[in-house]
Amino acid sequence: MEFVQDAEPDVKKPIIIAAMQDMGSVGSIVIDFINESLKTKKFRVAKTSSPTYVVDMGGHIEIPEERWEYRYAEDLIVFGGGRGQPQSNSELNAICQDVIDISKKYSAKLIYTAGGFHTNRIIGRNPKTYVTTTSQKLTRQMEELSMDITPQKSMITGFNGLILGFAKKNDIQGIGMYGELNEPEIPQYRSAISIIKTIEKLTYMKLGCIEQLEIMAQEIEQRFKS
Repeated sequence: MEFVQDAEPDVKKPIIIAAMQDMGSVGSIVIDFINESLKTKKFRVAKTSSPTYVVDMGGHIEIPEERWEYRYAEDLIVFGGGRGQPQSNSELNAICQDVIDISKKYSAKLIYTAGGFHTNRIIGRNPKTYVTTTSQKLTRQMEELSMDITPQKSMITGFNGLILGFAKKNDIQGIGMYGELNEPEIPQYRSAISIIKTIEKLTYMKLGCIEQLEIMAQEIEQRFKS
């Protein structure tokens, strides 16, 4: 991994929201929405020199440039989104550690992450967001706020789980929010909407109008219904 710092963000003890593309593209939908809605500014980039695929342009291939951006707004740093995740453990660990290093550098006290929660329950148009945290004390606080806690023991793979482990090892509080979904291969806009509403409730921040996400959700539903 290569990390390039372009600027110094003007933030004071920000919260961190960090997530990458995962099943249902939930993590990347959330991150991309926040960046667009809040007009965040790029200040750092993580790049991989070892892409895991090529793109067939129709008769010839192109090698993709895989990169993930750090962006900021007032009292907020946003990381990730985009396409895919690092596929090697070494790169995944490097990128998690870099998020931790940035969190420490700017005195962040809390890291949020987001992703999908695959369930057999038919969720319709109102998926739940399940929450897990880096400590039992923080989980009790979530319960007091009437959050839905992840219902059973399970493994959370990829960046959107591992970043919580890195936060815990570095004494940074972390909250993972995972939106229910039935079809992991289809973009899950309603799951992302549920997570965005959860973030707003927990942070007292307004992240933006979700109307466009609602439209995208309806388009996906119509497409796969027909």
